[in-house]
Amino acid sequence: MEMGVVPGLAGVPVARSSICYLDGSVGKLQYRGYPIEELSEHCSFEEVAYLLLFEKLPTLRELDRFRLELTRERRVKFRIIDMLKTLPEGGHPMDALTAAVAAMSMFYPGDHVSDLEFRRDCVVRLMAKFPTIVASWHRIRFGDDPIKPRTDLGHAANFLWMLTGEEPDPLASRVLDVALILHAEHSMNASTFAARVTGSTLADPYAVASSAVGALAGPLHGGANEQVLEMLASMPSSEPAAVRAWAEERLARKERIPGFGHREYKVKDPRAVILQRLAVQLFGKLGRTETYARAEELERQMEDLVGHKGVYANVDYYSGIVYQKIGIPRDLFTPVFAIARIAGWLAHLLEQLKDNRIFRPSQEWSGEADRPFAPVSER
Repeated sequence: MEMGVVPGLAGVPVARSSICYLDGSVGKLQYRGYPIEELSEHCSFEEVAYLLLFEKLPTLRELDRFRLELTRERRVKFRIIDMLKTLPEGGHPMDALTAAVAAMSMFYPGDHVSDLEFRRDCVVRLMAKFPTIVASWHRIRFGDDPIKPRTDLGHAANFLWMLTGEEPDPLASRVLDVALILHAEHSMNASTFAARVTGSTLADPYAVASSAVGALAGPLHGGANEQVLEMLASMPSSEPAAVRAWAEERLARKERIPGFGHREYKVKDPRAVILQRLAVQLFGKLGRTETYARAEELERQMEDLVGHKGVYANVDYYSGIVYQKIGIPRDLFTPVFAIARIAGWLAHLLEQLKDNRIFRPSQEWSGEADRPFAPVSER
C-alpha cells in the first residue's frame, strides 16, 4: 500500500527501541522500564547513563569502574583547546561544542563497528569530555584559562567546578545531577533521530554526536528554557491579577507561551514535577527571586486558564530558572542539555548498530518532468 507524505514523519515509527518508554496521556516516562521518578530520587547521573548505555542498572563494582573510566577521560586534548581559542568569542557555545566534538574523531581513530572495546572507549570518552568542552569554551571566550577537571567530584559537581573554580554547593550539585537525569533521554526526538540516521551510515561516534548537537542547536528543539527566562523578565510583576491579565492577553492573541504544552504530554510533564520539587528546596536554601515568584504565579494562572486543554508546564519551564539560580549562564542552558542527552544519543547509536540498516526514506515528486532543454544562447 502506498503511503502519502507525512510532514516531519509525525507519528511514523522509524525504529524499534527498548531505551525509553513514554506515555504522554498519563505522564509516564521510563528509562529501560524504570520510572523516571525512581531513577531521579535514588540514582546518580552516572548510574542512569550506565543504564541507558548498557541496558541494566550497574552493580556497585560496575558503577565504580564506570566512574573511574569517566574521570580518566575528562581532560581534553590541548590541540582541541587550542582550536577553541581560535573561535570568535561571540560565537554560540553550541557551535563551539559541535566543532570540538567533530574534531575528536581525528584524535581517536578506530573501528567502532566490530571492535567492541574501542566502541566502549568512544562512548566513555564522549560522555566524559562534553562537560569539559562546554566549561572550557565558556572560560576561553572571556579570556580565562580552562579549569582542569577534578577526579574527586561527580559528573555534575565537576562541571560546576570547571565553570567557576569554586567549590560547588552540594544542593546545587544534586539539583544539576537530577536535571541531567531528566534530560538524558526522551525517545525519538529530532536530535536522537539525527544521531540514528548518522549512525546508520556507520559514521564514527564523534560524527554521530556532532550531528545530534547540530540538531539540538535549532530553536525548534533546544533553547526553550532560555525563552522562558526572557518571558518571565518581560512580565510586569508577580501579582496574581497582573500575571493573569498578562496571560489572558497573550492567549487571546493565540501566542505561544514558552514552557507550556508538550507534543507528547497531555498532563503535566513528569520531569517538570520533579524539577519543581527541587526548585522549592533550592530557592528555600539560596533565597527566592522575583523570577521564581513570577514563574510560580504564572503556572497557577495557566493551569486555571488552559489546564483543561491538556496544556501544562513542561521540563523547560523550571530547568532554566533552576540553572540560573545555580549560576549557569543562559546561553549554556542548551549545551547543558547536550551534556545530559549524550547518554541517550549514544544509547540509540549502540541500539542502531545491533541490527543496522541505513536510513533511506523515499520522497514524493512535486516538480515538473521531461522539460525541454534549450542551450544558453536561446534562453
